[in-house]
Amino acid sequence: MDTEFILRLKHITKEYPGVIALDDFSIDVYPGEVHAIVGENGAGKSTLIKTITGAIQPTKGTIIYDGEEIEHQDPIVSRNAGISCIYQEFNLFPYLTITENVFFGKEILKNGFLHYESMNKKTEAILEDLGICVDPTTLVKDLTVGFQQIVEIAKSLSDNVRVLIMDEPSAPLTNNELHYLFEIVKKLRSQGVAIIYISHRLEEVFELSDRVTVLRDGEFIHTCLTNEIDRNGLIKLMVGRSLGQEFPWHARSVGSTTLAVSNLSTDKLADVSFTVREGEIVGLAGLVGAGRTELARAIFGADPISEGTIELSGEEVSIENPARAVRLGIGLIPEDRKQHGILGLLTIRENISFASIRNFLAGFFINRKKENAAAEEMKQSLRIKTPTLEAPLLSLSGGNQQKVVLAKTLLTGSKVIFFDEPTRGIDVGAKQEIYKLMLSLAEEGKAIVMISSEMPELLGMSDRILVMSEGRIIKELPREEFDQETILHYASIVDEEAAGC
Repeated sequence: MDTEFILRLKHITKEYPGVIALDDFSIDVYPGEVHAIVGENGAGKSTLIKTITGAIQPTKGTIIYDGEEIEHQDPIVSRNAGISCIYQEFNLFPYLTITENVFFGKEILKNGFLHYESMNKKTEAILEDLGICVDPTTLVKDLTVGFQQIVEIAKSLSDNVRVLIMDEPSAPLTNNELHYLFEIVKKLRSQGVAIIYISHRLEEVFELSDRVTVLRDGEFIHTCLTNEIDRNGLIKLMVGRSLGQEFPWHARSVGSTTLAVSNLSTDKLADVSFTVREGEIVGLAGLVGAGRTELARAIFGADPISEGTIELSGEEVSIENPARAVRLGIGLIPEDRKQHGILGLLTIRENISFASIRNFLAGFFINRKKENAAAEEMKQSLRIKTPTLEAPLLSLSGGNQQKVVLAKTLLTGSKVIFFDEPTRGIDVGAKQEIYKLMLSLAEEGKAIVMISSEMPELLGMSDRILVMSEGRIIKELPREEFDQETILHYASIVDEEAAGC
């Protein structure tokens, strides 16, 4: 690690009306280091990113970059100076090529025309330097999420980046794609790039970072070498208390079969059969493209079924659309809550009551008193952190947004609930709250199906695990047979046979 810092924040404070988002925060970042920033949702990490990139101006404090104090910073000045940020939600144009995305706004011209040959060669060189072999003329929409992440990194490198902020870079990636990300981070560090790495996945923090800084409620808590602290110690600093057992699973009695799926097929699924009983948490494991989300969508009525039957509590049902699924008592917490789970511009109250608004109708009008009481009850029971239910949903942290999606589902009276990536992008404290909620729902007799790409989560919370590959259920594992290598073996077995391995 270089002895001279590249970036220093001194006593940074950012105040909004009634809220202090950052409070007297200081940090040094050095060339050739990975500096992790950790904290719960709402700790101030997003405000910190925006301050460094110039998207917002601090109320107080000093920013020193490359030996000079920055007085009036904005995102363009910041990027031109070599400070770049890769956000969790990509900023790419899907119908442009990799090259066109990498050079967007900084195109190479020759005689007044775009010089694609030069841009393609430079893009190819950047990708090769990252250890990636892909045609730069490929449309971004045709890339996997992992390769789209690499295009974002390539965009930053084309700006001669010196400080790279990575905001939850692994959140949309599969376990296989993480390997590429880790190798690229290590390579950039070796080239002297200073990396600020923000992640809720603490295993990544310990694998990649040299130092770690903890934020809590907008305040600086602690900075140390990563190898000087363990996971439990880091969690305690983040949440201000010890969480105890990370996964609160315990053995419990299960009832009769609530959901029975027989020989279900769609254009993405083939002959899928399984059951879920009252009070049971069934995990769905598999690699990207295995069909887990597609299975949930088919049962929820979002995708058409070509063959097969679905039974609820012993009675065969026909589910033509999600509205029918909701009326039958099937709920879905979607993988992408921002796209499919929330109405961001509406209030928290409106989001909670939206799916069950018929229950609050009095003739042609909504009984606001009844609606408010139901929303308030959900707020209290799920411990949704908000001073008012009339605030816009987007004002909440990711963990609290997830609770609102769950509240909306519970208010419909769901007896079967699909949780698709339930803790993606959620901090460790909020994760445990979601786990406890899932367990309490199971204890109430709800039948739960949990789809997750996080192996510890599957192993820690499931009663049984169904392993999927290429649209089929390949293996069922009871809890006493849970093993990460076994799950990965069955998750890839069909692919291996198809490849002749």
